[in-house]
Amino acid sequence: MKIKSAQTLVSEALEQIKTISSEEALKKYNNNECNLIDLRDVRELEKEGQVEGANHIPRGMLEFWLDPNSPYFKEGKLDMNKEMVLFCAGGLRSALAAKSLKDMGFDKVSHIDGGFGSIKQSKFKIV
Repeated sequence: MKIKSAQTLVSEALEQIKTISSEEALKKYNNNECNLIDLRDVRELEKEGQVEGANHIPRGMLEFWLDPNSPYFKEGKLDMNKEMVLFCAGGLRSALAAKSLKDMGFDKVSHIDGGFGSIKQSKFKIV
């Protein structure tokens, strides 16, 4: 049995998804053009802080919370017509998640290059 490595999956995802900088994400956020989605787990949020105004959706629940046919769908949590801008700690989980949302049929999806590490160096407010 030959399995693909996690790095291969990330590399393949990066070829198929849109990657934006934290500065581009901040502009979209400030212009109310996107849903900013933090995929990190709760322990990461407690340890590192979080981006003011970001929606927290744990990576393991993303597809379920955004699927209107799922019993876990979060009605009204996000504007489903806006771009979904995803981030995690460093950009690997968000790349895979962005590909998954594209596979689900979401057209406007991107992820932030460098994740929260990059965001901390930008003008996003961390709380």
